[in-house]
Amino acid sequence: MALNKVKINSDIELKDRLVAINRVTKVTKGGRAFTFSAIVVVGNENGIIGWGLGKAGEVTAAIAKGVEAAKKNLVRVPVVKGTVPHEASAHFGGAEVLIMPASAGTGVVAGGAMRAVLDSVGVKDVLAKSKGSSNPHNLVKATIAALSEMRDAKAVAAQRGISLEKVFRG
Repeated sequence: MALNKVKINSDIELKDRLVAINRVTKVTKGGRAFTFSAIVVVGNENGIIGWGLGKAGEVTAAIAKGVEAAKKNLVRVPVVKGTVPHEASAHFGGAEVLIMPASAGTGVVAGGAMRAVLDSVGVKDVLAKSKGSSNPHNLVKATIAALSEMRDAKAVAAQRGISLEKVFRG
């Protein structure tokens, strides 16, 4: 299934969230060289999400590079009444995620990296489960893969070439 890629406009206001920072040590002849890698999620909290990885000698520079990379990697996700339209699961590397819609007032029941992604996309009520690896890089990628598989009823009706009422009647 093709991803719903989004071209960035100047009128889209994206908020960035830092998911994880890693300190990487390279041992050289002259001693230890420290660099930082940062995985960042950006979203407008209204259905647009992207992730990026930045690496630099300083934390702030790594975060800035991650934000710029995330802005080049945006995906549109359908959000229906503050939740996801249907169940979805995906895996990336050793991480596997399961995302389910929830009734109003439930909140975001997700941990760590998944919570940052779901908050950035604008989902208010969702049940999410992470299975397998808890590596934040793979969790972010698996969560965005699951969200990009989501389709709302209008998209299903358009794809099938039928009316919106027939989608619900079966």
